[in-house]
Amino acid sequence: MKTAIVHYWLVNMRGGEKVLESLLELFPGADIFTNVYDPASVSTLISSRKVYTSSINRLPFAKKMYQKYMPLMPNALLEFNLQDYDLIISSESGPAKGVIPNPNAYHLCYCHSPMRYLWDMYHEYFGNSGRINRFFMRNMIPGLRLWDISSSNYVDRFVTNSNYVARRVLHAYNREATVVFPPVNIERYLEIPRKPEDFYLFFGQLTQYKRPDLAIEACIKYGRKIVVAGSGMKEGLKKKYKKSGLVSFLGKIQDEEIPALFSRARALLFPGIEDFGIIPVEANAAGCPVIAYRRGGTLDTIFENKTGLFFDTQDIDSLTEAIRYFEENQNLFEDRSVYTDHVKRFSKESFKEKIMDIIKERKHI
Repeated sequence: MKTAIVHYWLVNMRGGEKVLESLLELFPGADIFTNVYDPASVSTLISSRKVYTSSINRLPFAKKMYQKYMPLMPNALLEFNLQDYDLIISSESGPAKGVIPNPNAYHLCYCHSPMRYLWDMYHEYFGNSGRINRFFMRNMIPGLRLWDISSSNYVDRFVTNSNYVARRVLHAYNREATVVFPPVNIERYLEIPRKPEDFYLFFGQLTQYKRPDLAIEACIKYGRKIVVAGSGMKEGLKKKYKKSGLVSFLGKIQDEEIPALFSRARALLFPGIEDFGIIPVEANAAGCPVIAYRRGGTLDTIFENKTGLFFDTQDIDSLTEAIRYFEENQNLFEDRSVYTDHVKRFSKESFKEKIMDIIKERKHI
């Protein structure tokens, strides 16, 4: 098969780019098509491949301001001539699926998420935008929504990273999607010895929707220590909670420090909503229990009362009650073999196997 992989933009290495790397390992001869490309910001595996860019890449400050050019991307995707390709895999959370395949090609879309600013989080983005951005949102987003729906007709099959996203794909495009969990590097955590200390952990980017404030305030109310690791609004949080004596801020930590942090934490607190959520899977791979809000991708990733538990309301009292239950029933969460068996479904090899099974179902390929 001659294969094309269309990725929304390549300006950093996050979860979507890790999926792209696994796809490139599956299809060593695949060409990459993207709207914006910064070779210095991606892995060697990605930069070693042939990468074709749209005209968006030539616009001023595109590598930094790529999201500002979103309204131009649907037309820019039409610049890619994919008529010679047998298999097209679009990696979508920004515009990617709107390419035109030849009639005999198979187009598989791995949808990390329908574009949030067009659909379920429109009002949140709108409310947090300035006057100029609001003007453009009012005038351009209705057209982008129409394009987003119509371009879904170019896709033969949708695949998503969680049942949570699959429901959103159905709502946005009226299309069923197959769930294939994204690849997680679980191997680096499996052999880490478990040495829990007397603190809970919040780990991740310190943005409002991840709710670090909720994790902190629940621990303060219950009189428990919490370590907060990650970049973002650290100074504001430090100023607000410095007098409690229970909160430690590590800031951004190095990648090699993460396994030990999971090993030492009593449990990871995960009070936000994520489409999938790689961090809880990594914590579980290290044998660290997770206490998460019962919504989003964690419903797929946490084995309740085995590798973690849920709280039902996104507020302090509900999370505090979950911490109390965890401490009173800690023996439920101590079997390391359960964690190891559970996280294998999120491995890179599992991802590759399931993607290939889906593609092989297409008879003529």
